[in-house]
Amino acid sequence: MEKQNPPPYSPPQPGFQVPPMGPPPQSHGYVPPPPASEHHTVIVTHVAPLALGPQPTSATCPSCHAQIVTTVETEATTKTHLFALLLCLFGCYPCCCIPYCVDSCQSQNHYCPNCRAYLGKYDN
Repeated sequence: MEKQNPPPYSPPQPGFQVPPMGPPPQSHGYVPPPPASEHHTVIVTHVAPLALGPQPTSATCPSCHAQIVTTVETEATTKTHLFALLLCLFGCYPCCCIPYCVDSCQSQNHYCPNCRAYLGKYDN
């Protein structure tokens, strides 16, 4: 098998046109972007944060828009575990479960009683 040289370069033939660069034609479903001179109005609504405490709070649920009294569930946090560990390290083994029984050592999570949406957390 012999190696052959590639064919020589020839300039484009008359009548041959390179397709223009740019957006595709309208027939392909392309919609050009709006002109830069148009102004759009953006409406931003701010939801005020709920003032949550350790007790159930009356509020308007941002999810279902109902007037509610929040449901509070307590949850152990890192602070709770650290207090229990410190009590164990100081030799108070019978007292190490007290942080899990005291609400002030835990966080209170507020939920909507209608739609069960999470509304926020209160930490001491």
